[in-house]
Amino acid sequence: MKKIISIFFLLAFSLSAYASQESVAADNNAVADAKAPPAGENNTQPRVNPFVYDRTVQGEMMTVYQNIFTALENNGYFVIFEANIGKNLSHFAKRWGKDYNRNKLDSIRSMVFCNGWYANKMSNIDTSMLALCPLRLTLYSKGKETHILFVRPGKIAAQSKAHKVAKELEDDVIRTLEVAIANMK
Repeated sequence: MKKIISIFFLLAFSLSAYASQESVAADNNAVADAKAPPAGENNTQPRVNPFVYDRTVQGEMMTVYQNIFTALENNGYFVIFEANIGKNLSHFAKRWGKDYNRNKLDSIRSMVFCNGWYANKMSNIDTSMLALCPLRLTLYSKGKETHILFVRPGKIAAQSKAHKVAKELEDDVIRTLEVAIANMK
C-alpha cells in the first residue's frame, strides 16, 4: 500500500500546466550558471514545460542514476526513497494491453530526496511550501539516452514569501545535476 501511495504522489507532483514557447526560452537561461557540457556532448533538449527541468543525456539508466544519486548525497541531499516506477508499472502490462508503455521506455526510476536546512528555512517562511518536501526527480530511459526530470521549486513557489529560498534550492539541485552529468565523461 505504501508503494501505491508513493507512486501516486510521485505522479501527482509531475502534473503541471504547459506554457508558451516564449516562456520556455526565457526559463532556459536559468541554468546558464551551471557547468554545461560542450555542444554535442550530453546536450540539453528543449523543454516544453517551464515548471520542469528536463535534461537528456547520453548514457544508460544505471550509470546516470548512480552518478545523480552520488552527487545528491555528496551535496547535502539525502535520498530517502528510490522507486522503480517502470518495474511497478510492468505488473499492469497484461491488464492495460496495447496501452501499456506505448513510448517503449526501457526504464523509469525516481529518487525522493531532502535537504533538512532548506526544508526548515522554507517552513519558517511559508508552511504551505512544505508541499515541496521531500523533493523528487524522475529518470526515464530509451535506448542509450536517459532523461532527467525535476519539478522546479522556484516556479511552484512563485507567489510565496519563500520564493527566494525555493529558487535558491532549485538552482542548487540543478547545479548538482549538471555537475554530475559533466563528470560522467
